[in-house]
Amino acid sequence: MDLSKPDGEGEVTITSITIRDSETTLNFEGPIEGYGTVFVTQTWKSIDSEKTRGVMDGQARVLLNDGTLLYSPVVGTFRREGGIVKLFFTDAVSNGDQNFVAWDIDISSKKAKVRYYSLK
Repeated sequence: MDLSKPDGEGEVTITSITIRDSETTLNFEGPIEGYGTVFVTQTWKSIDSEKTRGVMDGQARVLLNDGTLLYSPVVGTFRREGGIVKLFFTDAVSNGDQNFVAWDIDISSKKAKVRYYSLK
């Protein structure tokens, strides 16, 4: 897999954050090339006391430009350095697509750059 050439890109915005003792839940939405508008909920659980590394699970919904609704579970890992989070996961989209997905999240600006790579 050539990670220098994503199959699609986009930018999503954090629309809400819910903080709990042992986890943080974030909601995102925005356009992703090749898919349309995506809506994603992720729950992050840290595996260290500084909360710099951890695991993520969640759900994604995609509204295609023609009105079709797709869905996928998302499961992966993250690493935080200051206010920047690097997140990596795989998805299994209801239309049969499978992707490796990389997000670069800037918590302070509430923006995430998204790249995906088809696993076909």
